Amino acid sequence: MKSILLHGIKTGILCLFFLLPVIKKVNSQVLSFGENTKVEVGLNFGPTFFLGDLGGKVGKGTTFIKDLNYEFTKLMKGGFINIYPTEWVGLRLAGQYTYLAGDDNVISTHGVDELWRKQRNLDFKSDVWEAYAAIEFYPLDYLKRNDEEYEGRLKPYCFGGIGLYHFNPKGSLKDANGNITWHDLQPLKTEGQGFTQYPNSKPYKLTQMNLPLGFGAKYFISDKVNIGLEFLYRKTFTDYIDDVSTTYIDPIYFNTNLDAADAFIANQISDKTIGIVTPGVGRYAPGVQRGNPGQDDAYFSLLCRVGIRLGNNGGYGNSGSGGYGGNGRNFRNQSRCPARF
Repeated sequence: MKSILLHGIKTGILCLFFLLPVIKKVNSQVLSFGENTKVEVGLNFGPTFFLGDLGGKVGKGTTFIKDLNYEFTKLMKGGFINIYPTEWVGLRLAGQYTYLAGDDNVISTHGVDELWRKQRNLDFKSDVWEAYAAIEFYPLDYLKRNDEEYEGRLKPYCFGGIGLYHFNPKGSLKDANGNITWHDLQPLKTEGQGFTQYPNSKPYKLTQMNLPLGFGAKYFISDKVNIGLEFLYRKTFTDYIDDVSTTYIDPIYFNTNLDAADAFIANQISDKTIGIVTPGVGRYAPGVQRGNPGQDDAYFSLLCRVGIRLGNNGGYGNSGSGGYGGNGRNFRNQSRCPARF
């Protein structure tokens, strides 16, 4: 666990390194927003969960946390820059990395519904890199925006934005000796994406747009430093993060549309039925359901965040360049517990 956290911190620092030119430019132009504009930089890390077609719990596949396989929880890490023209509106730019995975083999065999998915026997894993811009809204600061005495340390917020992410699903094959190899799935066109024989199956891109949405709360432990917790959900526009969406195709078309090497792998990896429901059955017939095209894939994270406000006017409070409360009180008074929120 310690090594994972250290890797997360290193990745977050790397993300900030690439964002440093932006930070410098933003900080040099901050007065264009007004003398009370604040700039904040920070790191975030926490578990990420995948919501897709593979795996699941007992019974029919369902949605959101009811169907999560927690053994595939992965760590997300990254960095962010926030600009605050006012205390109740924030403009966020973030970059981060995570890892997603799913496997039908983990499904418990309590009944026929989950047996069908376990028999499908598909899996995937994928690195995910993402960057997004979002607008934050702080309701308490908005309601108290005309109250010059308001000095809330605790700041709940919600946010929404637009982003880009890159993924590359890989699936596994096991040979007779038990050796496992992983293969990029998109070039194998496992559901006939782009084949003339399947005109309704369209190729998918590995870099796509998503919509980050969420809420959280931050707490200022000093005039400059805050810590927080955040729920971050990504609405995507593809059902192919795990390379599973529609139906099985006739494997003969792999040979027609792919080179010999890819066709050989695609034929094996597109249908790995293991005959649990119907012993002796080695493949599904073309047209049998493989995934659920009625619901796009998604993923979400629960993040711990650490932020540092830059500059002389970087503290919290409603206004002014003196930091806390905007009236130039010294740090000893700034650090006291607020009289009210």
